[in-house]
Amino acid sequence: MPRTTRITVMLLFAAWVVDYIDRTVINFALPAIGEDLGLDHTQQGLLVSIFFVAYAAIQVPAGLLADRYGALRVGVVGLVAWSIFTGLTAVAWSFAVLLAMRFLFGLVQGVFPAAAIKALAERSVPEQRTTATGWMNSSNAVGILLASVIAGIMLPTIGWRWMFAIISVLGVAVILAWRKWMPEPLTQDVQPVTMGLSSAERRNVLFSPAILGFAVIFFGYDVLVWGVTAWTPTFLHEDRGISFAAIAFAAVPSTLGAAAGVVIGARMSDRLGGRPRVIVVPSMAFTALMLFILPRIEYFPLFVVAGTAMTLVAGMAMMPAFSVPLRALPSAYIGAATGVIIFGGQLAGALSPFTFGVVTDHFSYQTAFATMAIGPALAIVAAVLVPQTAEAFRASVAGRKRPMSLPL
Repeated sequence: MPRTTRITVMLLFAAWVVDYIDRTVINFALPAIGEDLGLDHTQQGLLVSIFFVAYAAIQVPAGLLADRYGALRVGVVGLVAWSIFTGLTAVAWSFAVLLAMRFLFGLVQGVFPAAAIKALAERSVPEQRTTATGWMNSSNAVGILLASVIAGIMLPTIGWRWMFAIISVLGVAVILAWRKWMPEPLTQDVQPVTMGLSSAERRNVLFSPAILGFAVIFFGYDVLVWGVTAWTPTFLHEDRGISFAAIAFAAVPSTLGAAAGVVIGARMSDRLGGRPRVIVVPSMAFTALMLFILPRIEYFPLFVVAGTAMTLVAGMAMMPAFSVPLRALPSAYIGAATGVIIFGGQLAGALSPFTFGVVTDHFSYQTAFATMAIGPALAIVAAVLVPQTAEAFRASVAGRKRPMSLPL
C-alpha cells in the first residue's frame, strides 16, 4: 500500500479503537448499572439498543454530510461530540436520563463510520480499499478487547460512573494525532463532482437492490456482533457465576480472533475481486451452528475456545458486505453508499440486544442465543443474491445489462 494509505489506516484505527471502547464498555457495566438503578433484563437491553436506534438513523444523512463537507471535518465533529456524551453518562441518575444519554451518544457517534470509510477511500486505490478498510475495521475488535480490560480493572475498583468519566478523554489524543499526521488524499482520487455520478445515478445507487442487499449482509453480521457481544458478559456472570474480572480478561482471545477474521475476510475479498458469496455463506453457516452449541458448553475454558473460533470465522463476513461497492464506486460518493450499508448493521444493533433481553426474560439464555441465528441466515440469503463483482454491481444500479462507466 502507498505510505499515505498506511498512515491513514493507523490514524483511523486509533479513532475506531476509541469509538469501540466508548460504545461497548457499557456491555460489561450493564450488571452494575442494573443493580445500581434497579433495571431488569429488558431495560438493560434497551440501554444498548437505544444507542443503535440513533446510530442507525443518522447513517445516511452522515454519509451525505461527509460527501458534501468533507470526511475529516465530519469525523472530528463526531469524535468531539461523542467524547462529551461518554463523560455525561457518568452523571446519569435514573433509567430515563441514562436512556436519553445513550440516544444522544448514538446520534453523534453515528456520523463517524461513513466519514472514516470515505476518508480512507480518498487515500487508497480501489483495488486495495477492502484490504485497507479491513485493517482499519480490525480496530473494532481491539476496541472491544480494551473495553473488556478497562472494565475488568475499573468496575471492581472505581465503579461504572468513574469509568465513563475517565475514558471520555481518549478522543482528545486522537484529534491531536489527526491534526498532526493525517495525509492529504491521493492525487489520482481528487476529481470534481461533475466527473462522478449524477444526482439521478446517486439515487440509483442509494436505493438499488444491490446496495440494500449488502446492507442486509451487514445486518446479519451485526445481529451476532451486537446481540451476542452485548449479552455474553451478563450470561456468563448470571448463568455460570463467572466473575466480571475473569469475563473481561477471557474476552481477549475472542476479540483478537474477531480482528484476525476481519483482516482475513478483507484480504480474501480483494484477492477474489469481491464475490461475497464465497466468504459469507460458509462463515455465517458455521456461526449459526455455533449459536446453538455455545450456550450449552458448561466448561468455561472450552466456552472461551469455542467463542474464539466463532468470532474469528464470523469476522470474515464483515468486509464482504462492503467489498463490491468499495471497488465499484468513486470515493466522492462512497460516504452516502456506505452509510446505507452501515445503517443495515446498526439497525441490527438496535433490534438484537433488546430482542435478546426480552427472549431471556420470557424463555432462557439458550433460546436467546438461538434466536440470534436469524442474522447469519439473512446474511447467507443476501450474499447469494447480491452482485458479485464491481462490473455486475455497476450494471445492476444502472438498470441495464452493460456496466456503468464510473470513474475511480
